[in-house]
Amino acid sequence: MDVKEAILKRRAYRALGAADISAELMNELAEAARLTASCFNNQPWKFVFVKSPEALAKVHACLAKNNDWPRKAPLIIAAFARKDHDCVIKEREFYLFDLGMAVSALQLRATELGLVAHPIAGFDNEKARTELGIPEGNLVLTLVIVGRKTDDLSALTPQQAAGEAQRPPRLPLENVYSVDRYDEKLAARPQR
Repeated sequence: MDVKEAILKRRAYRALGAADISAELMNELAEAARLTASCFNNQPWKFVFVKSPEALAKVHACLAKNNDWPRKAPLIIAAFARKDHDCVIKEREFYLFDLGMAVSALQLRATELGLVAHPIAGFDNEKARTELGIPEGNLVLTLVIVGRKTDDLSALTPQQAAGEAQRPPRLPLENVYSVDRYDEKLAARPQR
């Protein structure tokens, strides 16, 4: 699979099921993140791969209401970084950007391996940080829910289940970029 194919196939499915989470698989995902570019090669990202039933139960307790679907996934990855481990150039705090790029690489590698890696925001960051023993000063920006796509929609809300059938709409290209100067079309936002 080439990069373009992985980008096209990647989806944030919620109907996830079992997958064999081996040490080799976790190394593959971590290696994809490790090789990602970062400001001055600071590599501020860190990950906790959560797979034991006991550790998963602790993370499940951090999930927001209507986020029951991650409970069926065999792996949850806490992705975190701290501001002082990366570039801060005036108001630009690169640790968030660099962590996002590392998560994106991890997602694409997961897609290539036939998995779904779905980052979520619906969780209590501070509780997740504490439960996983992540030191203070780190921001758990996302939990990445990893599993195999399944047709079992039982853990999804009706709205979530409806979203499984097709990719959510994307902005047209003219609303994503312009050339040489800002174009007002860039301000357009999709309706939800």
